[in-house]
Amino acid sequence: MSKDCFLSFHYKPDNWRVSQVRQIGAIEEQPLLDANKWEEIKKEGDDAIKKWIADNMKDKKCLIVLVGEKTADRRWVKHEIKKAWQDGLGVLAINIHNLKDSNGEQAKKGSDPFTNLTVDGEAVTGTVYDPPYSTSTYVYDHIKENIEDWVSKAIEAR
Repeated sequence: MSKDCFLSFHYKPDNWRVSQVRQIGAIEEQPLLDANKWEEIKKEGDDAIKKWIADNMKDKKCLIVLVGEKTADRRWVKHEIKKAWQDGLGVLAINIHNLKDSNGEQAKKGSDPFTNLTVDGEAVTGTVYDPPYSTSTYVYDHIKENIEDWVSKAIEAR
């Protein structure tokens, strides 16, 4: 089992893809919120969201950004990346756009979530892994075969 990780992603379009990555079973990650629980926390305001992130990122070794089409533009994804960087966690991203969603659809490739992010004037740098396949099952297999190594490398880099 790989190190404890915090998963960062855009919930609505990518939760099915994220579930596939979680099913690999190679990493320990935070519990994922369902849409209703997320709405409850959001209603409590930004401080409640920040607290949930901080509580669930505590004792993690690495942040994995699971990148779908619009992930890099998400406010809370950016916050999670910056927090992980501040806390000294390893950071990496994996493009998951070619994993099929619940409708059997793939998405367009998203942007690098680390672009133009800084913490205290230091650029946030993390490797973005892009599985070299367009077939969902091959993408899944590639992630499954490599995720533990990717996480170890990200932790070592920090």
